Amino acid sequence: MKKLLWLAVAGVYAIMCVAPNGHAGDRDTLRVFMRAKLDHSQKVLEGLAVDDMEMVAKHSQELALLSHAANWQVMQTEDYLNHSLEFRRSANAVTKAAREKNLDGATLAYVSMTMNCVKCHKYVRGIRMADASK
Repeated sequence: MKKLLWLAVAGVYAIMCVAPNGHAGDRDTLRVFMRAKLDHSQKVLEGLAVDDMEMVAKHSQELALLSHAANWQVMQTEDYLNHSLEFRRSANAVTKAAREKNLDGATLAYVSMTMNCVKCHKYVRGIRMADASK
């Protein structure tokens, strides 16, 4: 378990080091970061589909850790911070349910996490479109 935690921390650190100064404005760096989020999310879904609770716990924990990275913070609004907090809570709920070997609970938490992700992306696109039209 400690090894898994250290690997997760190392993964977050490696992703943060890809961006110069941790700046989220670099499109290539942000694209790599977003791909990592998507890859972990897909692994959670795979783990749910095959009832591999270790896989689910590992990748949902990675998602929660990524939500603390500097690259995650693409804007500093109260709404964005609330979206991030809700996502993190959902990811942690997936991890908790997976560790308890609760497939139904992990699946429901995954749906919630996915909804939070989609809502946040919709919010960010809306803000960026509004800024672009000014």
